[in-house]
Amino acid sequence: MLRLLRRSCPKLRFKPGYIFGYPGPSTTRRQYAFSTATGLYGFDHLKTPKGFRRFVDDAIERSGELVAYISGMPSSAEIIRAMDEISNTVCSVIDSAELCRQTHPDREFVEEAIKASIRVNEYLHYLNTNHTLYNAVIKAEQEGNLLTDEAHRVAHYLRLDFERSGIHLSAEKVDRVNRLSIEISQLCRQFNQNIVNDPGTVDIFPASHMPRNLHHLLKPIYRSTSVVSKDSWRPRGTMNEKGFRITTDPHTLSCVLQGAPNDEFQVRKMAYIKGNSVPHANLGVLDQLIASRHELAQIMGYRSYAEFNVKPNMASSPEVVMSFLLEMRKMVKPSADEELKKIRDFKREKCGQQYGDLEPWDEAYYTAMMKSSAYDLDSSVVASYFPLPQCIKGLKVLVESLFGATFHSIPLAPGESWHPDVLKMSLHHPEEGDLGYLYLDLYSRKGKYPGCAHFAIKGGRMVSETEYQLPVVALVCNFSASHNSSTARLNHWELETLFHEFGHALHSLLSRTDYQHFSGTRVALDLAEAPSNLFEYYSWDYRVLKTFAKHYSTGESIPEKLVESMQGARKMFDATELQRQIFYAVIDQTFFGEQPTPPTSSIVADLKRQYTSWKHVDGTHWEARFNHLLNYGAGYYSYLYAKCFAATIWQKLCQEDPLSLTTGTALRTKFLQHGGAKEPSHLLSGLVGDGILRNFNGGMVPDISCLCNEMKLEKV
Repeated sequence: MLRLLRRSCPKLRFKPGYIFGYPGPSTTRRQYAFSTATGLYGFDHLKTPKGFRRFVDDAIERSGELVAYISGMPSSAEIIRAMDEISNTVCSVIDSAELCRQTHPDREFVEEAIKASIRVNEYLHYLNTNHTLYNAVIKAEQEGNLLTDEAHRVAHYLRLDFERSGIHLSAEKVDRVNRLSIEISQLCRQFNQNIVNDPGTVDIFPASHMPRNLHHLLKPIYRSTSVVSKDSWRPRGTMNEKGFRITTDPHTLSCVLQGAPNDEFQVRKMAYIKGNSVPHANLGVLDQLIASRHELAQIMGYRSYAEFNVKPNMASSPEVVMSFLLEMRKMVKPSADEELKKIRDFKREKCGQQYGDLEPWDEAYYTAMMKSSAYDLDSSVVASYFPLPQCIKGLKVLVESLFGATFHSIPLAPGESWHPDVLKMSLHHPEEGDLGYLYLDLYSRKGKYPGCAHFAIKGGRMVSETEYQLPVVALVCNFSASHNSSTARLNHWELETLFHEFGHALHSLLSRTDYQHFSGTRVALDLAEAPSNLFEYYSWDYRVLKTFAKHYSTGESIPEKLVESMQGARKMFDATELQRQIFYAVIDQTFFGEQPTPPTSSIVADLKRQYTSWKHVDGTHWEARFNHLLNYGAGYYSYLYAKCFAATIWQKLCQEDPLSLTTGTALRTKFLQHGGAKEPSHLLSGLVGDGILRNFNGGMVPDISCLCNEMKLEKV
């Protein structure tokens, strides 16, 4: 169960039901019809922070009852159903604790969530190394003819999960695996906490060095300076000089790199170097994480953590992954080199030879200027068509057009929400009833998870022959209201991110698996990002945008010419962006690969020279806040797999009529509703036919033809 529980995200409230004579969690639509007081996410236990303690106690007690039931060796079907309920019960704690830890503004709730997570993970070791459970799963798998296809698939993957937890090892090695797993979890938490604690700062004096349009992002600061007499050049007093402090968190850094003009004070350079050098403490954390994962993999009989983590996926081995990445690198390099030359020439044209060669801190500034110049784009004009309420309306348009379903706002029960900004909606189908529930936590605030993410609070599963546990998810973003408005207006990159995460949410909400083990995004890692990448296309298509993108003051629909300009600007440097993603994936594979790891900064420097057209800046260590190394260790390549899959699905299925019910029905019935209950290759080929992926060296790799066609790249 380790793979499942590691990958799962939070679950929601359950009420008593009965399976095998034991109470089990279930959710019906009736629970959401009234607003009686409840606890966080609808869990009655979580009315106070200390409620997490009882939440853990009850989960362990319930799991113990189910373990005892399984030890009696009931029928194979009952074994698998009980195993799935154990997982569902334990996940309800782990995943709600994770969402709480990342988003709750009350520090006491956060601390109790962390303690709960630690306790449950320790209990998880007992479950994952329980031979009674393991033997019961083997029995169920061997009697596969007594099970449904999905149940047999669950049995098979549960057995593999037990074995990936080291159940076959000696007691001494199992204990070491457990300690390493706990250590890895702690290192991941520390890595993320360091990013929050040390975003980096740069102080700029005088204030006139920062353009006015960036002032709202910066903190005014003051310093005492001597005032010199013009006659004697001697100090004749002091004065307070105003400046600005740049906090180099990713969002602010991006704005500064795009918006700070080129001048002799090198504001962009200082911000780039600082933003790519913090938090320094994470270099040590990353070294420990790499070492711990490597040791764990070797105890488990693998040459590397990359081999251990890639094996269950479509790629099946690091060799297949690296072959795919090398193919992509060769394909994109000529275009990326040409794009670099264009940027360099543009800088020289604007600034003259005296400003030297093109530097990494120049990229965002000059590419933004080139896009604006070529397509007459103004980011503030674009954002004026994407006020956040209209963007939420866009999500509603998608589900109604594609799936014939509607989102309805639901009042939050007292105690259910973790912040006043949180919204809750039900996804309702006129014939099928409620399909699931979605929390939206979209505005930035201090201490909140800094990026955008989808949390699957509860996975779908059959509770009985007549009752289905509906999925519940949270979509978390960090949008900020503009300095002259109380409502966020999204730039297009933020809209694309919202649609990306919404793709994950739909994967969970539309899932209809019998077992939560395979619910929604609980799929092979290198398939998980395909729906989210597909829905990015919807954020660029004029036929979609015109249905909701309205000017915040005039109500005018977004002009088609503006969308065409946005699309043209997007394509100007897409080879450079693809090259960057390949570089990230190679770093991930290398860190967790076979070779002994020198300082990570040396690896990054070498690989950047090999895999990108840009130079490395000595002294920077960008990897110190690349938190995808935590959840996607040796799996970041999956974003590139997904990019290829999404390009094929879009061109073959969606492009002709992206909002048609026919398109949506195919997406839902052939792909999204199955979660991980079917083989990824069968889902993909069943959706668009043969040719979306191919066998290679014992694994599977995406066909890159549609992506090449989209980007006008030559296949090598």
